[in-house]
Amino acid sequence: MAKSALVVDITPLKRQPGKQSRFELSVPPPDGVVLGTAEVRATQLHLDLQLEGAGEEIIAQGLITVDWIGPCRRCLEDRDGSSNIRLREVFQTRPIEGETYLLAENEVDLEPMIREAVLLNLPIAPLCSEDCAGPDPSRFPTTVAVEPEPDVESPGDPRWAALSEITFDN
Repeated sequence: MAKSALVVDITPLKRQPGKQSRFELSVPPPDGVVLGTAEVRATQLHLDLQLEGAGEEIIAQGLITVDWIGPCRRCLEDRDGSSNIRLREVFQTRPIEGETYLLAENEVDLEPMIREAVLLNLPIAPLCSEDCAGPDPSRFPTTVAVEPEPDVESPGDPRWAALSEITFDN
């Protein structure tokens, strides 16, 4: 089974604390990097990370540039863009949930960190331009609900007819 490109051998970093290793890579995003509510999805990741051995930890810091595509919030036409994400994360053999990531014996899997950082930084509602007027009325016609005439009384529900016969006299 082939190893993911996001799994990095850290043996040299563990042998010499303080040693740094640069990690540069352009890859398609891992599965699941999409904001389902807005249908914004990552299309390409460009990683420029520095990995540093710090005792029993590995520190990953640097820049992730994510190319994305998603619908404009006004006109719904697809729009593409990119976002830069600066990060500094810690990998430990005993990670603290929500704070650090898992460090295996001789390798570190960057995928969970990257997935989380990208999902938190994708635009929720992109806009194709500040002056976007919204949908084209000829392509997306709208209808206006017509209110009934105020003089016309709507028919009553027959299930409640018996209640109209009740009178309250003092």
